[in-house]
Amino acid sequence: MLLESSTNHSMSDFISKCYAKMHSGDVIVAYKGEINANIIADTLGLVEAKLSHEMVENLVRKKLYNVMVECLQNLFHHVDKVTLSENEPRMGAFILSKTNDGYRIATGNLVRNDKSNILKEKIDKINSLSKDELKEFYKFVLNNQTFSEKGGGGLGLIDIARKTGNKLNYEFTPYNDEYSFFNLSVLVSE
Repeated sequence: MLLESSTNHSMSDFISKCYAKMHSGDVIVAYKGEINANIIADTLGLVEAKLSHEMVENLVRKKLYNVMVECLQNLFHHVDKVTLSENEPRMGAFILSKTNDGYRIATGNLVRNDKSNILKEKIDKINSLSKDELKEFYKFVLNNQTFSEKGGGGLGLIDIARKTGNKLNYEFTPYNDEYSFFNLSVLVSE
């Protein structure tokens, strides 16, 4: 299903529709709104408490928490501020849900369309690599990549794939000529 913005829909309405598409399984924690450091810290604290309460096995809980940290840091550092108005906050979404196969972490945020192809190429490359190749690629990027002003030159996505052992699922939903909603979804198997 393709969601397109129109003059009748605000950015908030558009993000709400994209957010609704992200839901699957039994939702444990869900958030949609402004993305900032306090929201990330509060979300991680809430998730940690929920996982402890639900008695998730320690090894799974640790892996899940580590992957969530990477996903939320990625969301925080790479959400693009849409310049429709000066007061428009950086908007994003996060959902942690329980599925039949494990736990699904989904993040979503607006990205500039000129970044979409670069991001798609990075994820497709990561998804094409074996476990050993991912390990070598991580070392290569760590030793050879210049770091951007926003972080680690793509290490987060590689790390997420390495920690989960699963493919990174993604989708870009066009918002307008400049921006698309980027949804990243990853499964942490039990």
